[in-house]
Amino acid sequence: MRSLDRRTVAGFVLLGTVVAAGLFSSPEATLRAASRAAADPFLFAVVLVCLYLARPFVAWPTTAVAIVVGYGYGIALGVPVALAGAVLTSMPPFLGVRRFAGDAGFWGRLGDAGDRFFDSAGHVRGVTVARLLPVPADAVTCAAAASGVSLPAFAVGTVLGELPWTVAAVAVGSSAERVATQGLGEVGFPVVVAAVAAAGLLLAGPAYQYFGESDIAV
Repeated sequence: MRSLDRRTVAGFVLLGTVVAAGLFSSPEATLRAASRAAADPFLFAVVLVCLYLARPFVAWPTTAVAIVVGYGYGIALGVPVALAGAVLTSMPPFLGVRRFAGDAGFWGRLGDAGDRFFDSAGHVRGVTVARLLPVPADAVTCAAAASGVSLPAFAVGTVLGELPWTVAAVAVGSSAERVATQGLGEVGFPVVVAAVAAAGLLLAGPAYQYFGESDIAV
């Protein structure tokens, strides 16, 4: 059996570490503690930056941190702050995977699979659709990085695709009473349905072209 190259092994080790951290850590206690810092605007901002930087390494959902953003900043300020945080928190895995994107091992195969999707849908549209779907944010990030999606296209697609999830999460967090009595909660089912429907509409055009207009035309 062919031996694995060192970069592939390092990638698997990193991926396993992130998965293990996500399984054995819960955002609930940490984010509850972070919400207590909301009384001090400067301290709260520092805590949020630290949370967003640490989030991909413990595999927490981006909406969990966005709920805390809503708790501290409300909806008007919280939405743009949480969107900026969504882009910030995706940079470490994006840039990390980009280093391995040219290899012929695991990351290379991931890139080959992602190329077909992003080439058909377009980079910005492809990232937007992937973000709208209820799949782990870091899986989308890794696939986009391995597929050669440019950083600007990735950032724009992340903002567009995360927008409905972020608005819903910030709205949940903006209710201080709800957070205090019910915990961080979850984004509602209607948001999931709406996001999936939007993703389907965005993919309709590329799917039509992919399967061939001439074969479908009467």
